[in-house]
Amino acid sequence: MRFDVLTLFPEMFEGYLRQSILKLAIERGLVDVRLHNFRDFAPGKRRQIDDKPFGGGPGMLIMCQPVFDCVETVQAQAAVPGRLIMLTPQGRKLDQSLVEELATEERLILLCGRYEGFDDRIRQGLQPTEISVGDFICNGGEVPAMLIIDTVIRLIPDVLGDETSSRYDSFSRAGRLEHPQFTRPREFRGMTVPEVLLSGDHQAVERWQDEQSLQRTMERRSDLLQTQPTPGRTHQQTVHGEET
Repeated sequence: MRFDVLTLFPEMFEGYLRQSILKLAIERGLVDVRLHNFRDFAPGKRRQIDDKPFGGGPGMLIMCQPVFDCVETVQAQAAVPGRLIMLTPQGRKLDQSLVEELATEERLILLCGRYEGFDDRIRQGLQPTEISVGDFICNGGEVPAMLIIDTVIRLIPDVLGDETSSRYDSFSRAGRLEHPQFTRPREFRGMTVPEVLLSGDHQAVERWQDEQSLQRTMERRSDLLQTQPTPGRTHQQTVHGEET
């Protein structure tokens, strides 16, 4: 899968791309991440990328021409133009169902805003999918872009060492939070591993995991619950998409 990141600060991604699962996925050719600087498409010696908003107001806005030129150039670099995404607090909130939708794409082009955001004609003319990662404001779209890359690559075949890992993540298993997990030692500072996990009874372990997953969801994120059958029981459960 290919990610094209369009930003004023490509250097922010240098360390991120050299770490952990993403680094290995890139080395194995499973993921391709390319960085593009809006400023390379700005005219004049000053490479002006922003200007004051009409009608007044604080801050500066990213101008249309460098963004349009950058997007159109990047789209033309491959046979698949890709799905264009604008990171904005006004967009659809990122949740696991949206991540799964994005993971079906061959290519994602991520627009990272800065300052007071984009001239609205960029949204009107390019018609990107607008995505928010939460009800809060970041300094720019770069960290949200990293978040999208991080969540999407987990669903790309062969990226994770264990292909079952993503199925048991929070929000992936019937839309609920993940169950508690433990490793050695069996006892630490008076805290012990639940006996059922040491029993070797796989069905009992699965029942315990399912019950714990449901309990945690009810206690911590009851908004996720909707009517769904749970194995061996009837429960009121969730799956509610969020916005960011």
